[in-house]
Amino acid sequence: MNQVLVVDDEAAMRTALEASFRRDGWQVATAAGTSEALEKFRSTPCSLVVTDMRMPDGDGLRVMQGVREMNPKTAVVLLTAFGSIPEAVLTMKEGACDYLVKPISFERLREAAQRVLRKADEQEPDPSKDGLIGQSNGFRRMMERARQIAGADADVLIEAESGTGKELLARLIHRSSPRRKARFVAVNCAAFPEALLESELFGHVRGAFTGATAAKPGKFELADGGSLLLDEIGELPLNLQPKLLRVLQEREVDRLGDTRPVSIDVRVIATTNRSLRSLVEEGKFRADLYYRLNVVPLSIPPLRDRREDIAGLAGHFIQKYKSKTAECAARISPELLARLNEHNWQGNVRELENFIRRALALSKGSILGVDLWEEQGWMQTTAAKDVRPAGPSLRDMEKQLLERTLESNGGNRTRAAEVLGVSLRTVRNKIREYGLPPRRAA
Repeated sequence: MNQVLVVDDEAAMRTALEASFRRDGWQVATAAGTSEALEKFRSTPCSLVVTDMRMPDGDGLRVMQGVREMNPKTAVVLLTAFGSIPEAVLTMKEGACDYLVKPISFERLREAAQRVLRKADEQEPDPSKDGLIGQSNGFRRMMERARQIAGADADVLIEAESGTGKELLARLIHRSSPRRKARFVAVNCAAFPEALLESELFGHVRGAFTGATAAKPGKFELADGGSLLLDEIGELPLNLQPKLLRVLQEREVDRLGDTRPVSIDVRVIATTNRSLRSLVEEGKFRADLYYRLNVVPLSIPPLRDRREDIAGLAGHFIQKYKSKTAECAARISPELLARLNEHNWQGNVRELENFIRRALALSKGSILGVDLWEEQGWMQTTAAKDVRPAGPSLRDMEKQLLERTLESNGGNRTRAAEVLGVSLRTVRNKIREYGLPPRRAA
């Protein structure tokens, strides 16, 4: 049943609107002022809010802004007996869905309600477009939590294995938040040399260092008003961690070479494929920064822990990568689906996506058969097939695993890092540590 919150300081108007909505089958809550409205919405969210513009303890804009902060998908209709063009323009700029001038007929209000609800549905992000789909209990709980916290403005820490869709989830949170009209900026903390990462994050002024011929804003400034993704935050060098902590606490950045801080308004979403708590215990990550980042923790379950989602994901990727000339999408044979369900998926959803894409390219018909699995010798059905005899040291086993992974991925270090569930920087360091021959750069 649709739920509506009616807000008006006139008891007669509240009663009339409540009766009209109930006749149309709505579940109705009412409030006599701004504070009461926000309190009721906080305890019982609804799909539509109809609020008077002028009330003794505030105005309809305050109601609308509070509602938007708690749930950006809620539609709002503002009513006023003091219609004016400037006020209407301000309302629309603030994100109101519609604006009606009293006296109004309920027919007009019904049409406005239907219109704004359709608009809200159209604007709601569709996670399936990014491959964030699944029916398993763990995945559904995670998605419900992500939607719940999207309307808040708290920083988020996403800890999950590589290939599970951490950046996709971060983008979904941004698009579902009140900041969605501003920029989403992403920076990979493992992709830049330590000497350049500070400038990349915080910016610099002209002459701050050799080669700084012009001022450059950092990622924090570029994301002002929006969201900043700090990907692989566990790879952030220790000497930069105090500066990041200060930015998170003070919401201002110090450009390299500048003497004046720059204020920022940014929501930080950090991701990592390693346990930050373990890094804290190992002395590789500051405890105070960990607690500052870990305001709202999220964890995406690995694909091997939600095997009931494999068939749906495979079907999604078939639709995504099917030939443009194909009249219909290919189908997976029961034998191949059984293999997919047995596989350990160390590379998680990204590994499944790559397999489906390759299978479609190699397939000669409309059925993806088990032969496509057997032809791709780089894939193993279970971890048991990769068991080594006892004897070698852990160091030797790590070196062998790295060599085999690089070889099976054509020397591509980025793909090897994804399969192993570590950062690109870790792979590079291990290659140097074990003296492995140079391979093709990622």
